[in-house]
Amino acid sequence: MLSLLALAVAGPAAAQAWPVQREAEALAVDAAEVARTEGGTAEAALAELRAQGASVALTEWIEGAYRDRLAGLSLDSGGDVSVLLTGRKPVADMMAQAGEATVVVRFRTGAKATRDQLLAAIREHQAAIRAMLARPPALGIDARRGELVVMIGGADAAGDREQLRKRIERLTDVPVRLAPADRPDGLLAGTVAPDIPLSPLVGPVVPGGSRVVGPDPIDGRRYICTTGFAVSDGARNAIVTAAHCPDTLEHIATDGSRIPLPFVGQWGWGFQDVQVNLSPLADRAVFFADTARTQVRQVERQRGRAATRVGDLVCHRGERSGYSCARVLMTDFAPSGDLCGGACLPMWVAVAGPSCRGGDSGGPIFIGTTAIGLLKGSSYRGDRSCGFYYYMPIDYLPEGWRLLTVPRP
Repeated sequence: MLSLLALAVAGPAAAQAWPVQREAEALAVDAAEVARTEGGTAEAALAELRAQGASVALTEWIEGAYRDRLAGLSLDSGGDVSVLLTGRKPVADMMAQAGEATVVVRFRTGAKATRDQLLAAIREHQAAIRAMLARPPALGIDARRGELVVMIGGADAAGDREQLRKRIERLTDVPVRLAPADRPDGLLAGTVAPDIPLSPLVGPVVPGGSRVVGPDPIDGRRYICTTGFAVSDGARNAIVTAAHCPDTLEHIATDGSRIPLPFVGQWGWGFQDVQVNLSPLADRAVFFADTARTQVRQVERQRGRAATRVGDLVCHRGERSGYSCARVLMTDFAPSGDLCGGACLPMWVAVAGPSCRGGDSGGPIFIGTTAIGLLKGSSYRGDRSCGFYYYMPIDYLPEGWRLLTVPRP
């Protein structure tokens, strides 16, 4: 149902009511976007999104029941579950009820390494793999094929790729696949803030999915980032964004007015890229999802990394790229380079775009009214189009801070 949230306005502006999307309407909007980008009908996409949310408990049971053999678990288009196991002992396919949907679970065998073994290979041999290459590569796990994916740049791709693959395979003792990276991964905060007009909406609130701007202490230029979600430590309200954004930030309201956001701290190592900035106006669990920022969604729940599957549909809003939805590519992903104060851990989630641009950093990852993560960075193709982006799961917020949510009806 569509409801209205009245927002008092600071200064001379008039009070304004913003339409607020609850879960049913928000999922319908996301389903329409999925249908637009993937084809098919909005009705089929909505059914898949509902089954996706309802099947989390089922896939958690599968992961526990088959942990000793589990090489990968993913969702197929339509919401069915595909499970890859090591060994040759067959497991019969089955059907399970997930909410109102009937989900088919298909088992495949013959994988050469379990997910735990693939993760251990990254942890134990990441430094050695980086030393083999001209540029430290991104590493991840292909849950559909049960392989360690090494994403290499042009200089390394120009050599003997098969020999390189075999060397890494001998080192790690797990199946390896080399994948191209058209250009080095780029952090999305590196966009100078232009002086451009904003949409005419205004309100004394700091929502997620909106613009923040701050100066870089080295070059003095002002850079754009995107807010994620409202949080609280029990005594103070704040908004989160990416840790690699400027410390000193101002929120740019939709009427162009500026709200200072005092810096609390940043956490930017191995598996985190999150920064907390205070604001008494970050007291509502709302965020912009649409590109034009004409309405907000309430945060009704959260979903962490353990409940995220390859093939899941997720959406994001970035200040430069706007709103889009796409499928999860990898749930065990380590970005390339030294973007985590050194090498990144394989605890990030990679998503197949389809859009990302400089200035999106820190923006909300969500589906419907469920908060999922904060955007960290991206990888671009040779023509500068978005190859994929990756995010920090929402369960990695800094200790002592919790996500603000509203009660579900």
